[in-house]
Amino acid sequence: MASNIALRRLGFVLVPVAVVAAVVSFWNWDWFLPLVTSRASAAIGRPVTAEHLHVKLGRVISVVLDGIELPNPAGFEADAPFARVARLGVDVEAETYIRQRVLVIPQITVEQPVISAIARDDGSNNYGFHFQTSAEADPAAASARPKIRRLTIREGTAHVVAPKLRTDATATIATQDGGQSQVAGTVASANQDSQIVMEVKGTYASQPITGKLIGGALLSLQDTAKPYPIDLHLANGATQISLVGTVEDPVSFAGADLKLDLRGPDLALLFPLTGIPLPKTPPYRLGGQLDYADRKIHFRDFSGVIGTSDIAGTIAVDPGATRKEVTADLHSKSVDLEDLGGFIGSEPGRSSDPSMTPEQRSQVARAEASSRLVPNTPINLPKLRSADIHLRYKGDKIKGRNVPFDRIEAVMDIVDGHITLHPVSLGVGTGAIIAQVDLTPEAGDVIHAKADVQVKQLDVARMLSATHLVEGAGRLGGQASIDTHGNSLAAMLGAGNGKLDLYMSGGNLSALLVDLSGLQFGNAILSALGIPDRAELQCLIGQFDLRRGVLLTKIMLIDTNESLISGRGDIDIGREQVAYEIKTETKHFSIGSLPAPIGISGPFKKLSIGPDLATLGVRGGAAVGLGFILPPLALLPTIQLGVGDDKRCRQMLTRK
Repeated sequence: MASNIALRRLGFVLVPVAVVAAVVSFWNWDWFLPLVTSRASAAIGRPVTAEHLHVKLGRVISVVLDGIELPNPAGFEADAPFARVARLGVDVEAETYIRQRVLVIPQITVEQPVISAIARDDGSNNYGFHFQTSAEADPAAASARPKIRRLTIREGTAHVVAPKLRTDATATIATQDGGQSQVAGTVASANQDSQIVMEVKGTYASQPITGKLIGGALLSLQDTAKPYPIDLHLANGATQISLVGTVEDPVSFAGADLKLDLRGPDLALLFPLTGIPLPKTPPYRLGGQLDYADRKIHFRDFSGVIGTSDIAGTIAVDPGATRKEVTADLHSKSVDLEDLGGFIGSEPGRSSDPSMTPEQRSQVARAEASSRLVPNTPINLPKLRSADIHLRYKGDKIKGRNVPFDRIEAVMDIVDGHITLHPVSLGVGTGAIIAQVDLTPEAGDVIHAKADVQVKQLDVARMLSATHLVEGAGRLGGQASIDTHGNSLAAMLGAGNGKLDLYMSGGNLSALLVDLSGLQFGNAILSALGIPDRAELQCLIGQFDLRRGVLLTKIMLIDTNESLISGRGDIDIGREQVAYEIKTETKHFSIGSLPAPIGISGPFKKLSIGPDLATLGVRGGAAVGLGFILPPLALLPTIQLGVGDDKRCRQMLTRK
C-alpha cells in the first residue's frame, strides 16, 4: 500500500517532467510564424514572409526572424522581392513590461537588408506602403510607444532605379560604433554608441553620383534634447555639395545649424537636385546657412561668386506648395552682364574667365563666332512651370570698360510659367532705362510678350564714354514698346510690332560725330583750321515704327550749331540686317566736307560703314537743300517725355 502511494506520487512528478521534456524536445517556434507574419503584413499593408523564428526566453526575451521577404506589388516583377532581410533580431525586457507595462527594447539588429526600389515613368512604384500605426490599430496605445535603446544595421544595401529621373544608384547603409565622431568636428559622448554611415554610387540625372553621409545614431532622431549631427558630401557630375552641422529636431528639421556649400560649373545643373529652374551660368561657388522656419527651407546669408560676379543674399523655398515656391533676395556689389546671359538665352560668361570649363569656353567661342547676335535659345516652359519664383536683384556696379551701363535692378515673378518683370532697370549715370515686361504662355510653346520701356534722363556722357571714340553731354529721353509672339528672344524681336521714340534737347557732341556723318577729315585738320572740336546740340528727335520685326524710320534728326543730320532706312531685327543712310547738311562753309551720305549696311555683327559715292556733289550753301521734311506739330506733346526743357526742339519743329 505504501509502495503504491509512493509510486503514485512519483508519477505525479515524473509525468509533468516527461511532458515538459517532450515539449522542449519537439518544440518549434516556427509554429508561430503565421501569427507573426500576419501581424506584420497587416501593419504595412503588404504580405510578409519569413523562413524561421527563434525565441530565447529569460528576463530579456530575444526574438530572431530569418529570411524575411517583402514582395513587389502587383504589376512588378514577382520573382524578385522588394526587400529581403537576412536576419532581424529584437530584444525585449520582459520583467520591465510585466512590472511597469512599458515596452523597452534594448537592441534591434538588422543584418544584410537589401532593398530594390523602382519608380516607373507612369508614376507607379514598388515602395508605396500604408503603415498601420498603433494609433490606427488602437488609439489608446498611441502613447505607449516602445523605448528603443540601440539600432544596429549591418551590410545594408539599397538599389534605386528611376528612369524618369535618369537614375540608377546603389547605397550601402550600416551603423558603426561611436568614439571619435566624424561629424562637425565633435567628440562623441559616452552614450553615443553608434552612427549611421551611408555611401551612394551610380548615376542621377544621367550624371555620375557619389556621396557619403555620416549622421548620429538613428534612434537619436527622436531625441530633441541634443542636436543631431550631419556630415554630408555629395558629387553629382561636376556639382559638389557639402552640408555639415547639427539639427535640434531632425524629424521636423527645426533648430538647424547647418553650413551648406555649393560649387559647380553651371547653376542650371542643380535643377534635378533641387527642382528649381535656374538659368544657365558660368562656374559658381556659394556658401551659407541652411535652416527651416515657417514651413520653408532657407538658404540664408550666403555669399560667393558666379563667373566673375559676386553674389549674396537669401533664398527661401516652400516645398509644400502645389509647385515649389521660391523667394529670392539677391545682391551683387559688382556684376558682369555676361554672367547673366543665361537669363536671355545666350551663352553666359567670358572665355577669359579662368574658372570656365573647356566646354564652356568652346560654347562661348562658338556663340561669338556665330553670325547671329540675338540669342535664339527656346524657353523651356515645362521647366519654368515646375516652380513659382519671386526674385529681387540689385547690382550696384556693372563691370566692363565698353559697357555703357552702371547698375542693374530687377523684380521678377514667375507663376505657372507666366513671367513678369516689374521692372528691370539699367542705370546710366543719373538716368536709367526702365522696362516693364510680361511673358504669357499660350498654346504649345508659344509665348505672348509685351514690353514697355522708358528712357529717363539718360546720361549721354556716360553712354558715349563706352565707345572710346565720341564724347558728349546731355540727357536723352524716350520710350519704346513691343507686342509679339515667339519662344526665344530672337523670335520675339523678329516678329514684334511696336515703336521707339528718342528725344534730346541741349547738350553737346564731339565734332568727331558730326565729322563722321559729314565725312570730314578728322579732328587734326579741323583743329589746324581753327574749327571747334565740339558742337552744341540743339535737338535730337528719333521716331521709329516696329513692324513684324523691322524697325522703320519715321523721323531721325540731329540739329547742332554746325550741322543738321538726318537719317533714313530700316533695321530688320529678324534677319539682323541694317540698311541705313545718314546725311549731313552744314550750316556754314566747312573746309574738307564731302556732301555724301554715309551708308550703314550689313549684318549686326559685321556692319559696313562708308560714303555713298554715287551721290557726291558740291553743296551751295549752309542751309540750301536740307533734304528733310519737318515733322508735324502734333509731335510737340510727345517730345516732352524724359528730356526736360524742350524749348530748342520746339524751335526746330516750328521752324518754317
